Amino acid sequence: MEAVKPSFWDKLSVEQIKIELMRTAYGHANTFLSRFDPRVLVIWYAFFAIAPWFIFNKTVLLGMLALMVVLTYTSRVSTLVLVILAVGLVSDVGYMLFVSFFFGGSLDAIWSLSTLTLKLLVISLASIAVFASMDPEKFSDAMLSLGMPAQFSFGISYGYRMLPILIEEYNNLIYSYRLRGRTPRNKGLLKWRYLVYMGKITVIAFYPLILNTAKRTRTTVEALEVKGFTYAMTSSQAKKLKLAYLRIERHDYLFIAVSVLFVAALFTLGRIFPL
Repeated sequence: MEAVKPSFWDKLSVEQIKIELMRTAYGHANTFLSRFDPRVLVIWYAFFAIAPWFIFNKTVLLGMLALMVVLTYTSRVSTLVLVILAVGLVSDVGYMLFVSFFFGGSLDAIWSLSTLTLKLLVISLASIAVFASMDPEKFSDAMLSLGMPAQFSFGISYGYRMLPILIEEYNNLIYSYRLRGRTPRNKGLLKWRYLVYMGKITVIAFYPLILNTAKRTRTTVEALEVKGFTYAMTSSQAKKLKLAYLRIERHDYLFIAVSVLFVAALFTLGRIFPL
């Protein structure tokens, strides 16, 4: 007997969301971008996260978008992240249609407003491609190597590691409230009473979550201090030892060179065929 493949809605649960977030946050080790030095990726991402805001040529933006689509595909991004991005894109397009047709606009207004959509898509896909391919420890070390304060760099790594723990803790709190509580017998039209009940539980669960997070943070701080965390943050020898594995090699320079040539070609093409 053939097994029934679970649908998308069957996979849409807190547990599945936690797994997908962990896959995205902790990155994939065998992607195209993961082979490059994290400092190179941070600098590369900084350009594609800032430059689109100052570009208004749609030819250039479309070329950048095509590059980001290819890199996102090679980064094996989670389906959940892509679905969230698609929902945001559809809502943005719906907003433009609403503004254009219900406030005396035209298709020309949609074409003008689409510039912002292209910018957001380029930046979003660049973020997804880079951070889905880079381990949080490498990202933290890259920021430390580029001169960021040690506390800030550690905070990035700690935040990545706390994210799945917080989601799991929140999931357990929701289950505990549901076990001790009682759902409405009469759920009402379109189950509105049940939705209100779940909404109350969702809000109430945040308070013990904050308390448990504070306890975990205090335990972490005490454990770090016992291991000499403060000294390691200020010691140049410890910093040098920690960052010794970072090396910019030939393929990193080649990646930057190809990216620069690609962007230069896009600007040349944009001047010849402006949109």
